[in-house]
Amino acid sequence: MFPGTHVLLVIILRTAIIYVVVLLGVRLSGKREVGQMTPFDLVLLLLISNSVQNAMTGPDNTVVGGIAAAITLLVMNYVIADVSGANRRFRKLIQGQPSLLIHNGQVIATHMAKEHVSMDELERALREHGINSYRDVALGVLEVDGSISLLKYDELSPASQNHLVRHKYIQKHQ
Repeated sequence: MFPGTHVLLVIILRTAIIYVVVLLGVRLSGKREVGQMTPFDLVLLLLISNSVQNAMTGPDNTVVGGIAAAITLLVMNYVIADVSGANRRFRKLIQGQPSLLIHNGQVIATHMAKEHVSMDELERALREHGINSYRDVALGVLEVDGSISLLKYDELSPASQNHLVRHKYIQKHQ
């Protein structure tokens, strides 16, 4: 019933390695993949979880081996969350940073392409926020969780509005 200390340590090490690899894979896949799961993303996630299970426990299929893998995943997740909460640089590495999609009524096409956000998705976010056109948006941001935040000009603070007006004036006179 008990697989042995050596086998448990191997399971813990293998599980930790798989956790890091999958975390990096999810992080590199981009914000939209995590925040807005499609059926394809769900299928991929299920298949990945099934395929890495054997890599974590190896030939061991005991209850204790499964518990060791589960506890390792929970501990790794707790440690990553704890370090992310305390260290801003690490949090940016793990979670990423928000991306500006709309600035001063102009869509930033390079950022949209980099983040794999289509105009259809942006227009859907505009509709969800009750906004008719991206031209009515002062700032549009793809958040780290995959959601799109949109601020109309009247929702900005007076200081932010002045900055946008100055920026627009400078752009026109260049």
